Amino acid sequence: MKIPVKYWADLSLEEKKRILSRSEADISQILPVVQKIIDRVKREGDSALYDLTRRFDKAETIVPGLKVKPEEFERAEEILSGEVKEAIRFGIRNTRLFHEKQKPEGLNFIEILPGLLSGERATPIDSVGLYVPRGRGSFPSMLYMLAVPAVVAGVKRICVITPPAEDSSLDPGTLFTARECGIGEIYRIGGAQGIAALALGTESIPKVLKILGPGSRYVSAAKRLLSSVVDIGMPAGPSESVVIADETADPWKVTLDLLVEAEHGSDSSALLFTPSYDLGSKVALYLSNLLPTLPEPRRSFVRDVFSGYGGIFITLSLEESCEITNTFAPEHLSIHTREPFDTLSRIRNASEILLGSNIPFSGANYAAGVNAVLPTGGFAKTYSAVSVRDFVKYSSVVYATEKGYNTLKPQVETLALYEGFYTHAKAFSERDKDPGIGGV
Repeated sequence: MKIPVKYWADLSLEEKKRILSRSEADISQILPVVQKIIDRVKREGDSALYDLTRRFDKAETIVPGLKVKPEEFERAEEILSGEVKEAIRFGIRNTRLFHEKQKPEGLNFIEILPGLLSGERATPIDSVGLYVPRGRGSFPSMLYMLAVPAVVAGVKRICVITPPAEDSSLDPGTLFTARECGIGEIYRIGGAQGIAALALGTESIPKVLKILGPGSRYVSAAKRLLSSVVDIGMPAGPSESVVIADETADPWKVTLDLLVEAEHGSDSSALLFTPSYDLGSKVALYLSNLLPTLPEPRRSFVRDVFSGYGGIFITLSLEESCEITNTFAPEHLSIHTREPFDTLSRIRNASEILLGSNIPFSGANYAAGVNAVLPTGGFAKTYSAVSVRDFVKYSSVVYATEKGYNTLKPQVETLALYEGFYTHAKAFSERDKDPGIGGV
């Protein structure tokens, strides 16, 4: 397959719109199908989960039941090599170190005026469900990116759902990671039906208050449809990446970085924006030569991406590359320019920004400490990476002395009466005039 190099200015408005909207249109088209799955889980509970798992995951029999048993964790640890276990522990340690800095104080106050203290109290969410995909590979790293901030936050109940293999087994790396993070509640269920189970609850799976974790178009669609029932947190759908490069970039390194997110699936997007045609053409040649060497299904995924939501685009300037990127608002952004920090100053919208050629996307995906679960679909314009803050909520707390009360009184009475709220004002004006029960 020959990868084309295109000039951004030559694209039609429709072509630009398709690239910038990535797979979002596909998600909208499947909403009716996903709604039927949700309705069935709501009516039939576990029975629907078993049947849909056989249908979608080809797991003909789920002999052990939906919930993972203790001996399965033991078996997973025995199966994994020491190198894999150490790599998982390495990733968990780095991720924990980064996220522990995000943990808020339990209670903090500031003195608004003498005698009036206003503040916030942070408390963890009671229950969360974490979705770990399986269909295109095994993702223990995805689990610790979700679990570590939840554990640091102090969430009382953390449960995990992940699709089973055809023999009903789960990825041993994911089970090992769960145990390392202190999580023992895992269910072998995935897809839209798994999201429905977490949101609505079934006989075997108690419902949760919040769901986090990326997945397929069907998972994203289910979250959207259930957003009035459960907090779906940050939008996380198919993988997407942008590389911004100038003429000083190494085309081989750019090529390798461009492939990282492309191999996630056919609905991923991987884009290179550069003002250098020479760089773009070299990257295209490297991609074309590398594609046949990739194993399946990654080869097909990459081919589909560069035939669909991916591409190499020549811009008029580095500034234009940055502005297109701000419009796209990518999940992952890598900057390969002469002055990456200067280029960084031009970026407003990106979930994750990697500077220079020494940190591939995979470095941040696994072990740089930052969270790799990121908003997609353009939501980097308003959402942030998963963090401890996703697993806590804040209560406003106010304390007033008599002096503080007396200072507030005339101002509050005046505003309350102006707005027509009689009892708002009366709570202050009549506070010290208790007539007794019989005198009201």
